Amino acid sequence: MKFQGFPDRAFEFYAGLEKDNSKEYWHSLKDVYDTCVRTPVEALAEALEERYGPVKVWRPQRDVRFSNDKSPYKTYQGITAGSADSVGYYAQLSAEGLRLGAGFHGGTEQLGRYRDAVDDERHGPELERIVRKLERNGWSLVGERLRTRPRGFPADHPRLELLRYRSLGAERLHPPTELHGPEALDLVRKGWSGLKPLTDWLEARVSGEGRP
Repeated sequence: MKFQGFPDRAFEFYAGLEKDNSKEYWHSLKDVYDTCVRTPVEALAEALEERYGPVKVWRPQRDVRFSNDKSPYKTYQGITAGSADSVGYYAQLSAEGLRLGAGFHGGTEQLGRYRDAVDDERHGPELERIVRKLERNGWSLVGERLRTRPRGFPADHPRLELLRYRSLGAERLHPPTELHGPEALDLVRKGWSGLKPLTDWLEARVSGEGRP
């Protein structure tokens, strides 16, 4: 199926799910999810694969085994692409619209490599320039952050704010009004292309696959 955008019903479905995250709600509107969410998301993923390789469409159910929140369903439909050792692109469809982003979320090894690169006098300033340009273009930095400085780094480190991140990404939200037609595919492509300097830096400095 060719991607044609997302209908209003997709966003209405998630607005309702936010209010009533129950199996009863889900099953009563499963045909809406299948037709208005899952089918266009899969078409979008297929259209992106030529440029980004395999695109994973995530399951809608939450893993509640170790969570105090037992809500059975995610309030968004996610896809990810281009992942290399926890570095990649993502998009999330929700009641708010479509959230585009990219970044890394890894373990101890990736975090160590990230902080070493931020501390480096060549690679650290390069990341600073990348994130400043992204912020000027409407992207927001996201990720898990320490409240204080990480152990082993001085309080006056010039890139202390970046060092505080345990995971780092950039994302931007596009409202439903921008997503109704097939041009939403170009919106995703342009958005992810704009994030390529960040993913290139992360793959080279953080991903084990990108290092010699």
